[in-house]
Amino acid sequence: MPLKPGSLLLCFLLTLSGCASLRGPDATTDLPASLPEAAQVQGVPFFPQQASLCGPAALATILGYSGVTTTPEALIPQVYTPALKGSLQLDLIGATRHAGRVPYRIEPTLAALFEEVAAGQPVLILQKIGALEGDWHFAVVVGYERHAGLVTLHSGPAMALQMSLAQFDRSWAESSRWGIVATVPDHIPASASEAHYLKQIAALERIRPDVAQSAYEAGLKRWPNSLTALMGLGNIAYDSGHYAEAVRYFHDAASAHPDAGDAFNNLAQAYARSRQWPEAEAAIQQALALGGNHSEIYRRTRAEILREHPAPHQGDPRL
Repeated sequence: MPLKPGSLLLCFLLTLSGCASLRGPDATTDLPASLPEAAQVQGVPFFPQQASLCGPAALATILGYSGVTTTPEALIPQVYTPALKGSLQLDLIGATRHAGRVPYRIEPTLAALFEEVAAGQPVLILQKIGALEGDWHFAVVVGYERHAGLVTLHSGPAMALQMSLAQFDRSWAESSRWGIVATVPDHIPASASEAHYLKQIAALERIRPDVAQSAYEAGLKRWPNSLTALMGLGNIAYDSGHYAEAVRYFHDAASAHPDAGDAFNNLAQAYARSRQWPEAEAAIQQALALGGNHSEIYRRTRAEILREHPAPHQGDPRL
């Protein structure tokens, strides 16, 4: 199998339970002057949260806004763990992927959070709203007012809960400012950077390759010649048995990034599956010449190519 680009998004596995009253003194928080003074996302569904079901309710909110027809009750089997009396972030991300949406974890800053809101995207966040170990809470940020220093959330039974910006940021900071948006695969979040976004798409390749393909294609439009996007599209084509298409993507990746040994390795494998032996040998030789952390994998790739199609001189002690 070809090498996969990027790495899976690792999430904090926090145990969450119930909801609690808000507490804590205010503090000043600076925001970039480039952000709009205020923003409010319109038309965001609201599901009143009951007891420890803030996870399913918050997830149903952002999925519903993205066009997925669902309810908190429908999501409970996927994201609620009775023994924990709550939900795990990893389960929310997994359910978002299975729903055909991209769960993009935003950068852990107020600037990224408000950039998404200003672009019309509600953000599911995790905050600690009490002093007890179990006082973790999922909510959805739908608006902010900079001058007034307010953040508006769909939270618990409140459709438009307003918190002071300082109080919100303190509660959000407890989760290392964890937040995700759920987007359709051909839409890139406003705050996304190439490396941060495309690495998160890699986790979709095995679960929803169709979603990953659309996301990579959108990424390639935003960031032409992106190594991660080209490698991802090549991997999906390879896994689907479309070897000629895989050759095209890996060839583009190797041409645009001539120092990327993984691109040449994957290109060699795709050439081999297409029975293009001279091209496969040339590609793997280039990977070996580049070396790097995956040199042993490159050597195994060449050994596999030689087993399938031995070189004419192989085994001749005179050569």
